[in-house]
Amino acid sequence: MINTNTASGQSESNWDVIAIGSGHNGLTAAAYLAKAGRRVLVLERNAWIGGGVVTRELTRPGYRHDQHSMAHIFIQANPLLANDELGLKSRFGLRYLFPESPMMSVFEDGTTITLYRDRERTAAEIARWSKHDAQAYLHLSARAAEWLPMLVATLYSPPAPNGASMALMDQSREGRQLWKTMQMSCHDVLCSYFEHDRVRAHFARIAGENLVSPDEQATGIGVFVFLGFLEAYGFGVPVGGSGRLAQALAACIEHHGGRVVTGTEVREVLTEGGRAVGVVTAGGERLRARDAIIGAIHPHLLGSLVPALDPVVRADAEATQLTQAGCITVHAALDGPLQFNASAPVNSVMIELLPTTYRELRECFDDLRYGGFMRTPLLGLGSLSMFDASRVPPGKAVAHLWDYVPYQRPDGRSWDDTKATYAKRMLERLRRYAPNIHDVLLDFHCDSPVDMERTSPSFRRGDLHGIATTSYQSGAHRPTPELGQYRVPAVERLYLVGPFQYPGGGVFGAGRATAQVLCEDLRIDFDKVASTP
Repeated sequence: MINTNTASGQSESNWDVIAIGSGHNGLTAAAYLAKAGRRVLVLERNAWIGGGVVTRELTRPGYRHDQHSMAHIFIQANPLLANDELGLKSRFGLRYLFPESPMMSVFEDGTTITLYRDRERTAAEIARWSKHDAQAYLHLSARAAEWLPMLVATLYSPPAPNGASMALMDQSREGRQLWKTMQMSCHDVLCSYFEHDRVRAHFARIAGENLVSPDEQATGIGVFVFLGFLEAYGFGVPVGGSGRLAQALAACIEHHGGRVVTGTEVREVLTEGGRAVGVVTAGGERLRARDAIIGAIHPHLLGSLVPALDPVVRADAEATQLTQAGCITVHAALDGPLQFNASAPVNSVMIELLPTTYRELRECFDDLRYGGFMRTPLLGLGSLSMFDASRVPPGKAVAHLWDYVPYQRPDGRSWDDTKATYAKRMLERLRRYAPNIHDVLLDFHCDSPVDMERTSPSFRRGDLHGIATTSYQSGAHRPTPELGQYRVPAVERLYLVGPFQYPGGGVFGAGRATAQVLCEDLRIDFDKVASTP
C-alpha cells in the first residue's frame, strides 16, 4: 500500500535511490531501479500519486475522472508495456481497451469524419468528402507506417546528439524527406495532400492537441507520428482510469521493497563534493540516498532546488520557453450518456468538436497567439465511460471536455474567480453538438491553467508539455543541450524526468530512458533488468 504523510522513521542511509515526484515518468524510472534490487523511496507532495496520470473523484462519489491525461497512446510502443518489462500488465493489474475508432471530428452541422485503425475503412470515410483525399490519405498513411519503426526506435531511449541525427538523415533521400517534413508546418503538409476544407480541418486538429496552431513551423511530422500510432497501436483506454498506470507502477516499486510516500514535498537536493546525496523535505527532514536522486524538477525551478547548480546551466534552464497557451478542462458527472446531433454514431476515444470551416479553426489559434480568448471554443471531448463502465455508477457517464486559453486572462481578472463562467461557456458550446447535456448534467469540476500548475509543478503556467515543443527544445536539446541526456552537469548522480525532457509531454513512459542512463552510471545491466521476469 502507498504510505501517506511521512517518510520519517527511516534511517538516513536506508535508501539507495530517492525520486522526487510521483508522475508516471518518475515512477517508471524508480520502478526499474527497484526491480534492479535498489532500495527506492518516492516522495510526492500531493495527497495522491500520478502527476498528469491520475484518476480522482472530482465531482461526486463513484464518478472517476481522469484529471489530466485521458488516453494512453505513445506508451503502447514502449518496451515497458510492449514487452511488459515491469510486469505492469501480467502482475500488477494494468489493463487497456483499444476501441475500433480512436478519433473523430464532429462539425457544427452534425457531419462527421471518423478515423479507424483500419486504413481502408478510414479512406472510405474520407471518400464521402473527396475521392482525391481518400487516395491521398492512403499515401499519407502508408508513409506514416513506413516511418513509424524509425520514429519508435528513438522515443524510449536517450536521444542521439542532434547534429549526428541531422547528418544521418542527410545521407539518404528518405532521410532528407523526413528532415523536410520535420521543418514544415502541419498546415503545409496537409495542403500538400488534401484539397477538401473539412478533411484539412480534421487532420489539423492533431497539431492542436500539442497546444499549437497548425500554422506553426516544425509541427508537420506530428501528423505522421499520430497516424502511425493510431493504426499500429490504437489509443489505449486504461480500465478503471488513467491513474491505473501510476497505481501499477507504485505497486511494482513496493513489490520490490521500495516505498511511495505522499504528502511530502522536497525543498532542496543535498549535494556533497559535486554529487547529489539526498534531499531536504519541506518539514526539514533530511533523507540520504547512497546511489542517486531522480528529480521531476521543472527547468525553471531547478536552480531553486539545487543550490549547487552551475550558474550558466541554471540561466539556460530558466530561459526555456513555455507554450503560450494553457489548457482548461471541465470534468462532468452525467446522469446518462451524451446524445449527439450527428450524422454518424459518436463512439470514439477522442471527439473533436470543430467549427464549420478550417479557416475559423486557424483563426482561433491566431486569437490565442495574441493573448486573447479563441473566438469559438475549440473543444475536445472524451467520454470514456462509453467503453469502461467501471468509471461510473450503473447507467451513468462522465465527460472530459478541454479547451485552450491564455494563462493570464486578457481582461486581467483571476481564473479562480472566472473559471466557472468559462466552464459554462464550454458546456453551452457542447450543447450545439450534444443537445441533452443540460438534461443529464449533474455536477462539474473545472481546472483552469492556474489549477493545472497547482496540481503539478511540471505544468508550469498550465503548459501540459512542461515547456514548448519547439524545434530548438527537442531531441537531445530538450530542455537544453546541457540537460538533454537526463544528467545534470557538475551534480553527479542527479537525474531528471518529466514532460520537459525528451521525448516531451504526453504518456510516453519516458522514465525508462532515465533509468537506462542511471543504470549505465551504476554499472547495472539494464537489458538484464528489463528482461528478467
